Amino acid sequence: MSTHSSHPDIIKRLKRAEGHLRSIIDMMETNRGCLDVAQQLQAVESAIANAKRVLIHDHIDHCLDHAMQGDGKDSANAVREFKEITKYL
Repeated sequence: MSTHSSHPDIIKRLKRAEGHLRSIIDMMETNRGCLDVAQQLQAVESAIANAKRVLIHDHIDHCLDHAMQGDGKDSANAVREFKEITKYL
């Protein structure tokens, strides 16, 4: 599997979410208010969902498009993989 141009950005987003998640754990261990914790959880959830969306769109734009230009076997595999990845949308 090759690295796509979007992967460094996705990694950056996930590392940021990882840091926020650690902060949330600290917030809970120090008995911060539920509203503050819930807001931070929403931010982490949104960051992960956005990273997933970028990854899937990148896959469709690059991997699927490239495979569809190949032979019949590549195209069939690309369609199968596309069907599989859509369950994560």
